[in-house]
Order: sequence, then structure tokens, then C-alpha cells
Amino acid sequence: MAFIALGINHKTASVDVRERVAFTPEQMVEALQQLCRVTPTREAAILSTCNRSELYLQQDEAEAGQVLAWLAEYHNLNIEELKACAYVHVDEQAVRHMMRVACGLDSMVLGEPQILGQMKSAYAVAREAGSLGPLLGRLFQATFSTAKTVRTDTAIGENPVSVAFAAVSLAKQIFSNLDRSQALLIGAGETITLVARHLHEQGVKRIVVANRTLERASTLAEQFGAHAILLADIPQELYNCDIVISSTASQLPILGKGAVEQALKKRKHKPMFMVDIAVPRDIEPQVGELEDVYLYTVDDLHEVVAENLKSRQGAAMAAEELVAAGTDDFMVRLRELAAVDVLKAFRQQAEQIRDDELSKAQRLLANGSSAEDVLVQLARGLTNKLLHAPSVQLKKLSAEGRVEALGIVQELFALQDHTGKP
Repeated sequence: MAFIALGINHKTASVDVRERVAFTPEQMVEALQQLCRVTPTREAAILSTCNRSELYLQQDEAEAGQVLAWLAEYHNLNIEELKACAYVHVDEQAVRHMMRVACGLDSMVLGEPQILGQMKSAYAVAREAGSLGPLLGRLFQATFSTAKTVRTDTAIGENPVSVAFAAVSLAKQIFSNLDRSQALLIGAGETITLVARHLHEQGVKRIVVANRTLERASTLAEQFGAHAILLADIPQELYNCDIVISSTASQLPILGKGAVEQALKKRKHKPMFMVDIAVPRDIEPQVGELEDVYLYTVDDLHEVVAENLKSRQGAAMAAEELVAAGTDDFMVRLRELAAVDVLKAFRQQAEQIRDDELSKAQRLLANGSSAEDVLVQLARGLTNKLLHAPSVQLKKLSAEGRVEALGIVQELFALQDHTGKP
């Protein structure tokens, strides 16, 4: 029996390769069922994100060659190209790898929390596909438990390490209740999309997206129930907004000091929090001179991110220790589990001997034998039958020179050695 974690990620493969190895949600169930059907895999789950595609497997043997061949064929890839960027972890290392991934220790952004949810989705899809058995299921549960402990006992996910998240975190420091705030987002690119998502998750009641083209602004706004406007319409919305975050590719400032002054008058000098993530700047630097305006630049945010990365790296050391402990604990439980089948067979054999000897004793009693004679014979019969097979095997092992078996038996049955010591 072996656990295997096999895959590629942002460290080993280019975006081009990662895109070709990715599984779509529609492919997952069929792929899992095919994987278990045409390879030695008994249990399987697939985690596929923009940064990694990984297969978590349980097989009788620690041999990943057939699975790699299947993965290459499934995605129409050259097997040698896949081997050049794939990694394979087996047993304890596979367990540790899964736990590190779930905790965000193997992510592009250290400690990012989304990966745990993605791994839980992989678990759910494997259950749906019928490819998740008792052993891999136990490993997933142990992984989730370790990830929860890491999130609870360390600060690995507490401090923002993306510019978008840092901007929203600073906004929370200015406005204690973001759910009462209104936000204006200027631009519609990736960074503004992330900002919109974070603001939406924080419960900001109204978000306005301003962009050079209304179509692009509307596409983003629809995702978060926001309102879309053109850049030219900003002055009409600005005074309503407590938070302004801008990130465009404009070569000239979009928001000047005069426009902000007019908005502050209408707001009766209620504070405004502004973040300019753009390079070159979208907001004139002079805006920062105005009272009641808290203006941050991308450099300010990078300082926050750098400081928080240091904090996360410190927390990561504690997280690695928790992952190591979680791995050790799971492997101990797994080895204990391996003894269950042997103990079950041993008990069944003993119970069969007991039943046979008991039936024999009952027949003797029915035929008139004395109870005392029957009890003596029952005890002798049980003793002889229970010890017969172990005695034969122990002599055989000793004759073969496997003397370590003698010590194991002494330990197993708590026997005294030849010196009379326990």
C-alpha cells in the first residue's frame, strides 16, 4: 500500500504547460473514474488550479509510471515533456506535501487561504466520482485538521501580502465599519478586480467602477453587484465615496486636486481614503496635501506587503512544525490501521478454535462424561490448538536463522527471556 502525490506547479512548470495539464470542472469526474480504471490506482483525487495540477493517489505499489503515462495521454502531452517538470512524492513525503499545500506553505503567495477551499472541493468531487476510498479519505481529513490547526495557532494568514488586500486592510483601519462605506474603483484590470472582491467580502454597501470603456466597467461591476460609470462621470460620484482606489494604465493623472477639493466641500470634510496603485500615478500627489484625505501610493502598499511577508515567513516556521507533527501523527495511525486486519484474522481464528472445542465439550457432557474431565480436556484442547500454529512457525523461523522473531514473540506476549527477566 502506498500514497502518492504527483503533479506540476508554478515552481516546476511554465504557464503554458500548466494550462495544458489543467482539468476543467466538467472533466473531473470522468477523469477520476478513467484514472482508477486504466491504472493501478485504487483511490484518487485531483486538485487543479491556475498554479498547480496534482493527483493524490492510493495504490498497492509506489510506482507512478503508469499514472504519468495516463496524464500525458489524457492531455495529449509528450511524456518526456511532462516528466521534465513533474514531481512524485511517496508515502510520508506525499502526506507532508498534501498538508503543506493545504496550509498555503507551497503556494505562490505564502499562506494564501484559497487553496484549502480548493482542496476541499477536490475531496468533494472525488467522493462524487466514487474514487475516494477509506484510506485517501482519512488522509484528506487529517490534512484538513492540520490546516485548521495552522490557521488557528499561527499568524500565517493574518497579514495581507497582496497590494489589493493591503489596500482594503488599510481602509479598514480608517473606517471601522466598511459595511457603511461607499467605494469608487478606477480601472477594471486584475488588481481592481481583486480589490472589488475584497471590498465585497468586507460588506461594502455600494461600489462604483469607473473605466475608460463602459463595457469593461460593466463586466466587472456585474460580478459584485456594483455600478458602472465612465471616467468622465467621476466628479458626479466622487463626493459620495469614502474609499477611492485607482489602478489604470493612463499616462496622465485621472483625479486632480481641484476635483477632490470640490468633493470634500460637498462631503462637509468627511474623511476620504484614497489609494493610487498606478504607475504612473492616477491621482495627483498634491491631493495628499488636503486635510481629511488619507492618500497612499503603491510604494506605501509595497512596504506594508514586505513587512507582512516577513511576518508570514516567521509564522511559516511554526506552521512547518505543525505539518511535521500532523504527518507523524497520521503515519502512526496508518501503521496502527495496518494491524487491524491481522488482529481481526487472529481473533476469528481463536474464536473458531474456541467454538470447535466448546462443541466437542458439549457433546462429551451429553454423552455422560464427568464435568471435571470435560473441563480438563476443554482447557487442554484450547491450549494446544491456540499454541500449535505459532509454535510450528516459531521453530521454522528460528531454524531459518530469523532469530529476531524470538525477541518479537517475547515482546508481543510479554514473556520472560532465558535469564528469567521480564
